[in-house]
Amino acid sequence: MSQQFSQAVLERSDFAVIARWIKPKTKVLDLGCGDGALLGYLRDTLQVSGYGIENDDANVLACIKNGINVVQMNLEDGLSGFEAQSFDVVILSQTLQAVYQTERIVQEMLRVGKEVIVTFPNFAYWKHRLHILGGNMPVSDDLPHQWYNTPNVHMCTIHDFDEFCASHGIRISERLVMTNGNKISWLPNLLGSLAMYRFEPR
Repeated sequence: MSQQFSQAVLERSDFAVIARWIKPKTKVLDLGCGDGALLGYLRDTLQVSGYGIENDDANVLACIKNGINVVQMNLEDGLSGFEAQSFDVVILSQTLQAVYQTERIVQEMLRVGKEVIVTFPNFAYWKHRLHILGGNMPVSDDLPHQWYNTPNVHMCTIHDFDEFCASHGIRISERLVMTNGNKISWLPNLLGSLAMYRFEPR
Protein backbone atom coordinates (compact mmCIF):
# COMPACT_ATOMS: atom_id res chain seq x y z
CA MET A 1 0.00 0.00 0.00
CA SER A 2 1.34 3.41 -0.95
CA GLN A 3 2.54 5.81 1.73
CA GLN A 4 -0.02 8.36 0.56
CA PHE A 5 -2.95 6.01 1.12
CA SER A 6 -1.52 4.88 4.48
CA GLN A 7 -1.31 8.52 5.58
CA ALA A 8 -4.92 9.11 4.49
CA VAL A 9 -6.09 6.27 6.73
CA LEU A 10 -4.22 7.80 9.68
CA GLU A 11 -5.88 11.17 9.03
CA ARG A 12 -9.38 9.77 8.44
CA SER A 13 -10.50 7.33 11.12
CA ASP A 14 -13.62 6.45 9.15
CA PHE A 15 -11.52 4.92 6.35
CA ALA A 16 -10.38 1.99 8.50
CA VAL A 17 -13.94 1.31 9.68
CA ILE A 18 -15.27 1.44 6.11
CA ALA A 19 -12.62 -1.10 5.13
CA ARG A 20 -13.81 -3.43 7.91
CA TRP A 21 -17.35 -3.17 6.59
CA ILE A 22 -16.43 -4.13 3.01
CA LYS A 23 -15.73 -7.65 1.80
CA PRO A 24 -12.68 -8.31 -0.39
CA LYS A 25 -13.02 -8.12 -4.17
CA THR A 26 -16.35 -6.32 -4.11
CA LYS A 27 -17.47 -3.60 -6.51
CA VAL A 28 -17.54 -0.15 -4.90
CA LEU A 29 -18.81 3.29 -5.92
CA ASP A 30 -17.36 6.18 -3.89
CA LEU A 31 -19.36 9.41 -4.19
CA GLY A 32 -17.44 12.63 -3.70
CA CYS A 33 -14.23 10.61 -3.71
CA GLY A 34 -11.82 13.55 -3.47
CA ASP A 35 -8.33 12.53 -4.57
CA GLY A 36 -9.28 8.84 -4.51
CA ALA A 37 -7.49 8.02 -1.25
CA LEU A 38 -10.28 5.79 0.10
CA LEU A 39 -10.66 3.85 -3.14
CA GLY A 40 -6.90 3.50 -3.38
CA TYR A 41 -6.76 2.14 0.16
CA LEU A 42 -9.61 -0.31 -0.50
CA ARG A 43 -8.02 -1.40 -3.77
CA ASP A 44 -4.64 -2.02 -2.18
CA THR A 45 -5.94 -3.79 0.94
CA LEU A 46 -9.09 -5.56 -0.25
CA GLN A 47 -8.63 -5.77 -4.03
CA VAL A 48 -11.93 -3.97 -4.60
CA SER A 49 -12.85 -2.61 -8.01
CA GLY A 50 -15.09 0.29 -8.87
CA TYR A 51 -15.30 3.99 -9.52
CA GLY A 52 -15.10 7.31 -7.79
CA ILE A 53 -17.45 10.19 -8.55
CA GLU A 54 -15.91 13.63 -8.26
CA ASN A 55 -16.70 17.09 -9.64
CA ASP A 56 -13.61 19.09 -8.69
CA ASP A 57 -11.04 19.33 -11.51
CA ALA A 58 -8.00 19.11 -9.24
CA ASN A 59 -9.35 16.05 -7.44
CA VAL A 60 -10.19 14.33 -10.72
CA LEU A 61 -6.62 14.86 -11.90
CA ALA A 62 -5.33 13.52 -8.56
CA CYS A 63 -7.48 10.40 -8.98
CA ILE A 64 -6.10 9.80 -12.45
CA LYS A 65 -2.56 10.30 -11.17
CA ASN A 66 -3.27 7.79 -8.39
CA GLY A 67 -4.62 5.23 -10.83
CA ILE A 68 -8.21 5.54 -9.61
CA ASN A 69 -11.13 5.02 -12.00
CA VAL A 70 -13.01 8.30 -11.73
CA VAL A 71 -16.07 9.80 -13.40
CA GLN A 72 -16.32 13.60 -13.34
CA MET A 73 -19.89 14.59 -12.58
CA ASN A 74 -22.01 16.56 -10.14
CA LEU A 75 -23.74 14.38 -7.55
CA GLU A 76 -26.70 16.74 -7.63
CA ASP A 77 -27.45 15.42 -11.13
CA GLY A 78 -28.14 11.96 -9.71
CA LEU A 79 -26.77 8.56 -10.68
CA SER A 80 -28.93 7.84 -13.71
CA GLY A 81 -25.90 6.57 -15.62
CA PHE A 82 -25.65 3.56 -13.29
CA GLU A 83 -28.00 0.57 -13.36
CA ALA A 84 -29.93 -0.62 -10.33
CA GLN A 85 -27.95 -2.81 -7.92
CA SER A 86 -24.83 -2.47 -10.08
CA PHE A 87 -22.47 -2.02 -7.09
CA ASP A 88 -21.99 -4.12 -3.98
CA VAL A 89 -21.37 -1.00 -1.87
CA VAL A 90 -21.97 2.71 -2.45
CA ILE A 91 -20.07 5.07 -0.13
CA LEU A 92 -20.73 8.69 0.80
CA SER A 93 -17.91 9.56 3.19
CA GLN A 94 -18.15 12.95 4.95
CA THR A 95 -19.93 14.42 1.94
CA LEU A 96 -23.59 14.19 3.03
CA GLN A 97 -23.46 17.64 4.65
CA ALA A 98 -22.13 19.21 1.44
CA VAL A 99 -24.98 18.18 -0.90
CA TYR A 100 -28.22 20.02 -1.54
CA GLN A 101 -30.52 17.18 -2.62
CA THR A 102 -29.95 14.86 0.32
CA GLU A 103 -33.09 12.76 -0.12
CA ARG A 104 -32.52 12.22 -3.82
CA ILE A 105 -28.89 11.25 -3.40
CA VAL A 106 -29.61 8.75 -0.61
CA GLN A 107 -32.42 7.22 -2.67
CA GLU A 108 -30.11 6.94 -5.68
CA MET A 109 -27.46 5.28 -3.53
CA LEU A 110 -30.02 2.72 -2.40
CA ARG A 111 -31.03 2.14 -6.01
CA VAL A 112 -27.57 1.45 -7.43
CA GLY A 113 -26.02 -0.23 -4.37
CA LYS A 114 -26.74 -3.49 -2.58
CA GLU A 115 -25.42 -1.80 0.55
CA VAL A 116 -24.80 1.84 1.46
CA ILE A 117 -22.25 3.41 3.81
CA VAL A 118 -22.67 7.02 4.92
CA THR A 119 -20.42 8.96 7.29
CA PHE A 120 -20.83 12.56 8.45
CA PRO A 121 -19.70 14.95 11.20
CA ASN A 122 -22.18 15.20 14.07
CA PHE A 123 -23.25 18.80 14.49
CA ALA A 124 -24.57 18.04 18.00
CA TYR A 125 -21.12 17.06 19.33
CA TRP A 126 -20.56 18.82 22.66
CA LYS A 127 -17.60 20.88 21.46
CA HIS A 128 -19.69 22.16 18.56
CA ARG A 129 -22.43 23.11 21.01
CA LEU A 130 -19.93 25.08 23.07
CA HIS A 131 -18.86 27.04 19.98
CA ILE A 132 -22.49 27.96 19.32
CA LEU A 133 -23.11 28.88 22.97
CA GLY A 134 -20.08 31.12 22.69
CA GLY A 135 -21.66 32.85 19.71
CA ASN A 136 -19.65 31.25 16.89
CA MET A 137 -20.16 28.57 14.30
CA PRO A 138 -18.15 25.46 15.23
CA VAL A 139 -14.71 24.74 13.79
CA SER A 140 -13.07 21.38 14.52
CA ASP A 141 -11.14 18.52 12.91
CA ASP A 142 -14.40 17.18 11.48
CA LEU A 143 -15.70 20.67 10.60
CA PRO A 144 -12.49 22.42 9.59
CA HIS A 145 -13.93 25.35 7.62
CA GLN A 146 -14.96 28.82 8.69
CA TRP A 147 -18.59 29.81 8.23
CA TYR A 148 -17.75 31.95 5.17
CA ASN A 149 -15.82 29.32 3.19
CA THR A 150 -17.47 26.08 4.24
CA PRO A 151 -18.77 23.68 1.56
CA ASN A 152 -21.31 22.37 4.08
CA VAL A 153 -24.93 23.24 3.35
CA HIS A 154 -26.94 20.70 5.41
CA MET A 155 -25.49 20.10 8.84
CA CYS A 156 -27.25 17.34 10.76
CA THR A 157 -27.03 15.44 14.02
CA ILE A 158 -27.14 11.73 14.75
CA HIS A 159 -30.72 12.11 15.99
CA ASP A 160 -31.63 13.91 12.76
CA PHE A 161 -30.22 11.14 10.59
CA ASP A 162 -31.87 8.39 12.68
CA GLU A 163 -35.21 10.15 12.16
CA PHE A 164 -34.48 10.59 8.45
CA CYS A 165 -33.87 6.85 8.06
CA ALA A 166 -37.01 5.97 10.04
CA SER A 167 -39.22 8.33 8.04
CA HIS A 168 -37.85 7.05 4.71
CA GLY A 169 -38.13 3.36 5.52
CA ILE A 170 -34.35 2.83 5.59
CA ARG A 171 -33.24 -0.17 7.64
CA ILE A 172 -30.00 0.59 9.47
CA SER A 173 -27.87 -2.54 9.72
CA GLU A 174 -25.08 -0.94 11.76
CA ARG A 175 -24.25 2.42 13.31
CA LEU A 176 -20.91 3.43 14.76
CA VAL A 177 -20.16 6.75 16.47
CA MET A 178 -16.58 7.86 17.08
CA THR A 179 -14.49 10.67 18.54
CA ASN A 180 -10.78 10.81 17.75
CA GLY A 181 -10.98 7.26 16.41
CA ASN A 182 -12.54 5.88 19.61
CA LYS A 183 -15.97 4.25 19.69
CA ILE A 184 -18.64 6.19 21.61
CA SER A 185 -21.48 4.13 23.08
CA TRP A 186 -22.80 6.40 25.85
CA LEU A 187 -24.68 9.56 24.81
CA PRO A 188 -23.41 9.32 21.21
CA ASN A 189 -25.31 12.39 19.98
CA LEU A 190 -23.54 14.49 22.61
CA LEU A 191 -20.13 12.84 22.84
CA GLY A 192 -19.62 11.60 19.28
CA SER A 193 -17.98 13.79 16.64
CA LEU A 194 -18.35 11.43 13.65
CA ALA A 195 -21.25 9.14 12.72
CA MET A 196 -21.01 6.10 10.44
CA TYR A 197 -23.98 4.15 9.08
CA ARG A 198 -24.51 0.99 7.06
CA PHE A 199 -27.90 0.37 5.49
CA GLU A 200 -29.46 -1.43 2.57
CA PRO A 201 -32.60 -1.33 0.43
CA ARG A 202 -35.66 -2.99 1.95
